[in-house]
Amino acid sequence: MNRKLSRRTAIRRIAGSTALLAAASALPAGAQTDTPALKGRINHSVCKWCYGKIPLDEFCQATKAMGIKAIDLLEVKEFPILKKYGQVCAMVSGVPGGITEGLNRKENHDKIVKFFEETTPIVAEHGYPSIICFSGNRKGMSDAEGLENCAIGLKRITPIAEKYGVNVVMELLNSKRSHKDYMCDHTAWGVELCKKTGSERFKLLYDIFHMQIMDGDIVDTIKENHQYFAHYHTGGVPGRAEIDDTQEIFYPVVMKAIADTGFKGYVAQEFIPRRDPLVSLKQAIQICDV
Repeated sequence: MNRKLSRRTAIRRIAGSTALLAAASALPAGAQTDTPALKGRINHSVCKWCYGKIPLDEFCQATKAMGIKAIDLLEVKEFPILKKYGQVCAMVSGVPGGITEGLNRKENHDKIVKFFEETTPIVAEHGYPSIICFSGNRKGMSDAEGLENCAIGLKRITPIAEKYGVNVVMELLNSKRSHKDYMCDHTAWGVELCKKTGSERFKLLYDIFHMQIMDGDIVDTIKENHQYFAHYHTGGVPGRAEIDDTQEIFYPVVMKAIADTGFKGYVAQEFIPRRDPLVSLKQAIQICDV
């Protein structure tokens, strides 16, 4: 039935529409509110370093509008911004020595252990799940010696992690193209380190980009070793660009394999956009939403 609107009702409706338009226009480019509802089988995160030109405040708004729950590789000093937007740091960064000077050398252990002593309680207080660590580069050291040294260091760290309920996670990286000489460059080595360390609070960050380069056999590797993986990263091969049809990994199948294991952690996008960054990110989330 048609009914004439009162002047007051018409003004109220126009004002509401104007407010919605203003709110939508205030969102960063690429963060449109028409994003389809996500299926919920994958907990989505994203690595901030790939979007360095976008301020963190703006990035939080954009990613939250896409349904992304978390942001990877931030440090403690950035937690207040995340908290403001109700997002999580799925993988906390800041360990001394970074990628190249890691746990495979005993002389690095004290400073790394100190970092975990200071940082783990803060991460636990915020309810964030994981802190990253690295093996370090070989520099002539054998993989067997490095494995032993890493386990010695981790056995000092994992009691801290167990006390606070936070994961210590070592990233698998490729040493063929991106991180020459890095020791933890094959899944088998990382899995052996998990077994040697013997704590449920030490696991691996399975970076799909890196392990496609080093090992291949992604889906079966995930099926066979998922119990050792606390976190996943994406990235297009070759070149770590968008994860679309320009590269060799078919991510919907990989994501289905991850989801089918019952994985409840986070999968973080870690590709370097070659096009509009937020448009590419939104596309990647849709590709991985299986």
